[in-house]
Amino acid sequence: MSIDLLKQYYRAFNDGDSEGMLALLADGVVHDINQGEREVGRVQFAKFLKHMEECYSEQIIHLALMGDDSGTRFAAEFTVVGRYLKADPGFPAARGQSYRLPAGAFFEIEGGQITRVTTYYNLKDWLKQVGEVT
Repeated sequence: MSIDLLKQYYRAFNDGDSEGMLALLADGVVHDINQGEREVGRVQFAKFLKHMEECYSEQIIHLALMGDDSGTRFAAEFTVVGRYLKADPGFPAARGQSYRLPAGAFFEIEGGQITRVTTYYNLKDWLKQVGEVT
């Protein structure tokens, strides 16, 4: 059941369906942004998605989902294929650069809703791919 919830989450992501993604989250969802701050709440997550949609065009491929025996903790491994559309503050200028990154995410699920999303990818690799030498 919960693996199906995560499949829905990533299907909505690939479809650009922010509302579909948000509908799967608990009101107080905890969002740990890769090498960034922790944000709490569906409203904050919606702001994050809006910002991401402005700066990036991404698809998730090669998705593998795993869960623990309790049915509450899950992990995803995948590849992000994207284009950098608009400069994200603190990052290099955007010129439509393409990138391809291995990534992972961890989830907690309670009561049929996602209560935590923690995402990881190699920021130095992304910077190298979009043209900033590190």
